[in-house]
Amino acid sequence: MTLVDLAARLAANGDDRIRWKLVWEFLEEYRWEPPGDQPSLLQTEPAPVDDERWDALLAAIAEHRAAQHDLAPPAWTGSRVLRSPWFPAELASQRTDALVWAPAAFRKHGVYLSQKDLEAA
Repeated sequence: MTLVDLAARLAANGDDRIRWKLVWEFLEEYRWEPPGDQPSLLQTEPAPVDDERWDALLAAIAEHRAAQHDLAPPAWTGSRVLRSPWFPAELASQRTDALVWAPAAFRKHGVYLSQKDLEAA
């Protein structure tokens, strides 16, 4: 699955629980792709999801994964930055954890999701 595919699926599903399952599915599938193929899954700009939080999340994922390959972020990620931070976690303790442990790419885009949550996906 590419980020373009993920964005289309997110746009088709308005339920946040389903959206998170789709994000975790993408991250799991990404891990199983050959390392040389992984960056190609991030390069094409996905269509807007019609929710700036999810658009910023897609950009954060792309930038974070590109950095893991020691690559510059895809050009399209620069414009998808939230004006107000988004803490997807519901519990205060999880939000605190995300504030401390969110990867740099996620903080840059205003999405506070803990590295632990990304690894658990």
